[in-house]
Amino acid sequence: MTLPKPTGQFEWTQESWGAALRCTALSNAAQHCFTTLQPGLSGAAREDAASLAALAHALNLHDAKSEQIVRLRQVHCAGVFEASRGAVAKPELADWPEADIVVSHDSSLILTVRAADCVPVLLADRATGAVSAIHAGWRGTAAGAVLAAVRALSEKFGTEPANIVAAVGPSIGPCCYTVGDELIEKFERHPEASRWFNRTGGLHLDLWQATRDQLERAGVAPRNIHVSELCTFDHAGVFPSYRRDGKAAGRLTAAIRPHSSS
Repeated sequence: MTLPKPTGQFEWTQESWGAALRCTALSNAAQHCFTTLQPGLSGAAREDAASLAALAHALNLHDAKSEQIVRLRQVHCAGVFEASRGAVAKPELADWPEADIVVSHDSSLILTVRAADCVPVLLADRATGAVSAIHAGWRGTAAGAVLAAVRALSEKFGTEPANIVAAVGPSIGPCCYTVGDELIEKFERHPEASRWFNRTGGLHLDLWQATRDQLERAGVAPRNIHVSELCTFDHAGVFPSYRRDGKAAGRLTAAIRPHSSS
């Protein structure tokens, strides 16, 4: 498998399942990774114990129970779930919390979101150790999911946005994300929205720029925002793409775990 080259402070690492993408700037603040297709972590009940164990091992959480890997029933919104060891959903899909954002500062947990063209975002607070995983497609972006995540970190853990490091993983790029004109009005409340749409060869939506702009508006320093700029649609065999493969598409997993305070 030929791996595409990410931009900025991202690098490929080899895990038990194959390749994983990491942001070197975020690694100083939290354990994390973005998977490729290989682990088969689809965000559904059929995820097997071996795949979950491999993910936990990659984030240095050994002998983890399945409930220590926090999974969400993602509904394309900006709802937030606060995960702690005493308030984690059971392994069954029906018991997973319904949200697209999860936050925690518990190093015994791994927070995850799944994506197949939508934008996976990982945040870590260098001062408090609190972290967040975010799933944001066009609906989540229009709802201000990253704004909600930064606000939740601030309200629940005292995070100062200037201390946040953000890593934006692989998603469909502006090169391939053609949309209808009806989407424009969905973003009207965002002051930067006019620069997220481009009409060259059809109407294209730039979720990478939208995510960056919203993080900056939330107070995250531009130098602390890292966008991999890897298009899931463009890289078949490496990343899943719902737009390319439909219901047969798998999912990539974005996972993050606070560093242990001990």
